[in-house]
This record gives sequence, structure tokens and C-alpha cells, in this order.
Amino acid sequence: MTDGWTQLKALTDTSRRALYDYVRRQPHPVSRDDAAEATGMTRGLAAFHLDKLVDAGLLTARYEAPRQRPRGRGRTPKVYQLNGDGVAFTLPARRYELIADIFAEAMSSPTQPPNAIAAEVAYRRGVEFATVTGAPTADLTDVLEHLGFEPQPGTEAILLHNCPFHALAARYTSLVCGLNQALVSGVVHGCGSAGAEARLVPRPGACCVEIRLPSD
Repeated sequence: MTDGWTQLKALTDTSRRALYDYVRRQPHPVSRDDAAEATGMTRGLAAFHLDKLVDAGLLTARYEAPRQRPRGRGRTPKVYQLNGDGVAFTLPARRYELIADIFAEAMSSPTQPPNAIAAEVAYRRGVEFATVTGAPTADLTDVLEHLGFEPQPGTEAILLHNCPFHALAARYTSLVCGLNQALVSGVVHGCGSAGAEARLVPRPGACCVEIRLPSD
């Protein structure tokens, strides 16, 4: 699972940023030769940086026959294209696309009002984030960190120092904090953290949810 910091670090290199910008602007997959010519790099250097962008999760790569195959036989070239819709960075982390996705699914229900189903959707998304092919992930705090909650484990509770939905929570506190609790509850369940419970415990400058741990 590639995190935003890995992607940000990859794009701080000027050569990789130039290659990434070139690839994402093209309407078709880009070969190493195309990328090298467009950015003024040698083919070997372009190939090295393109593969690093793949490792960071910013690009995807595959082997594809060229659009205009030259005479003679040769190897099928490796081509690159944007992975997903691009990247955006905020500090601290925000997840507005996640809550928008939850609301969109809730709105699409033909039989139930959106506010009745949104919490169910949020809970299910939490479980999905926490599980890989149906098996619990290794660590609850890893999943929470990936989601941007900035967890701090303690002896009695895991405190969440960041709200990924901060701006919306400030405007629609009751609704968004309820969905936040449902999401975190799903993560707890998906990670198989028996006895742990996501509770609403509002704190200034932090997430409204904390995870109470079972006592020994």
C-alpha cells in the first residue's frame, strides 16, 4: 500500500516530476523513447525514473505493441500511463473524496433516505480498508495512519490526532462525526480488534473519535 508521503517524495525529484507531468498529459500510454525525447533525458535515465514512479504508485506500466510498428522485429516496448486520477497532497491529511463517495452511495439508494444508509456505508468502507481478501490486516494503527487519522496508541485508548474530514466536520458536526465513528468502527471490526470500541469523544483540534481498548 503506497502512502502519500512516498508519492510526494518521488515528485520532489525534478526529473521524475517532469516525466510524471509529461505522461499524465498524454491521451495514450507513453513509451520510454517518447518520454526521453520529450524531457531531454537519455533513454536509460528516463526508464529508471519512470520505473521509480511506478514503484511509488503514481504510474502503471505494461508491455504494448507500438502504435506504428517499425519494419523488422523487435521487443514489445514498455509503456506508462497515469495511475488513477492523479494525486493531491494536504497536510495534515484530508480524505474529502472518501466522504463524498460515502454520500454518493447513500444518495443512490432507491428505498432509504440518505442519512439512514450513510452510516452503514461508512462502516462497510471501514471494514474494506481494514481487510485484504477477507483476512484481517496486521495492525489497527497502520490502517488508521493510512487513512490520515494520526493515531497515538495509549494504554487505555488510541487517540486520533487528525480529522480527515476537518472542514466538513466543522460545518456539519453531528452528521460528519457520526459517519466518522461508523468508519472507524468498521476499521476496528475489520482488523479483528476484539473488545476495542470507537467512541465519540470530541476534543479541540483533533478527531471526535477515539478507540477505547479492552482492559486486561
